[in-house]
Amino acid sequence: MSNVFSVDGAQQSGAITVSFGERFQSSEQFDHIFREGMALVERTASYLDGPGRKEAKNLNGSAGVLYATESMRLTTRLLDLASWLLIRRALREGEITDEEAQKKRRRVKLQAFGRPSHVKGFPDLPNGLRGLIEESFALHDRISQLDRAMSKPDDSEALTGAANPVAQQVGLLERAFASKLS
Repeated sequence: MSNVFSVDGAQQSGAITVSFGERFQSSEQFDHIFREGMALVERTASYLDGPGRKEAKNLNGSAGVLYATESMRLTTRLLDLASWLLIRRALREGEITDEEAQKKRRRVKLQAFGRPSHVKGFPDLPNGLRGLIEESFALHDRISQLDRAMSKPDDSEALTGAANPVAQQVGLLERAFASKLS
């Protein structure tokens, strides 16, 4: 018998769980984000190999170093986003199992390095690079949000409340006050 918990943590039996991840992966919205992500990867590659390369040669000193740093961060971020999209699509198409997808997903780091717009010299970078960086962060934010919504917590997390940070903090407070009162 499997246990199902409601939002407030109370156990309910017979409840039907709807998988947001499965529904989203089958939707037109996923197809749209997939196409958008892959198009951004292609545009970035074209820019960095063409106009970006020419523009980088005209930068001097710290602006050149910043260009190299931010273009590497951009490339890394886009590779992670493309990997996430490709894993989700492969799962949808039945090319990989849910277990394989979870294993592959753990290797993808959806970490956003600091937003460079506050970095000294960022306004001196070419408009093309700045625009691609901004687009990549917008896509990153959307995919990170989807990833959180689509992730399946471990069964052990669901049972212990670890997936619910509020319940975890309440438990810590209860234990702390219980030890003070005894």
